[in-house]
Amino acid sequence: MPHVTLYALEDDLAGREPGIIGGLTDAVVSVYGEWARASVDVRLIGIPAGRWARGGVPVTTAAPSVTFGLREEVFARPDAAEVTARLVAAFTDAVTAVFGDGYREDVLVELVGQPTTRSGLGGTLISEGGARR
Repeated sequence: MPHVTLYALEDDLAGREPGIIGGLTDAVVSVYGEWARASVDVRLIGIPAGRWARGGVPVTTAAPSVTFGLREEVFARPDAAEVTARLVAAFTDAVTAVFGDGYREDVLVELVGQPTTRSGLGGTLISEGGARR
């Protein structure tokens, strides 16, 4: 199950939830195919004013950032460089389509590989055949 988490200032995020949920889901589908749509898990984290800082000072504007959790095996595939570049571009496009192109240069996309030996679902390690959704 691909996990997408978007972090944005709460005031910037409010009211944009449907658009960004759809855009982030579509970004995953654009790389993996339609079969992935039903399993994309999107989490939106709105950060209240005063709780996002840079250089020790709270910011009043910040580009949203995206963290995408996927199985680490993706990084070992022969096409890993292409897949990761497509994911970064698709997530950046999804964010800027909703929040505006003025943020493009500052959108951070982090691709985080999860080893199946350190992930569990339904109380069982995924590598041991744990429940699948």
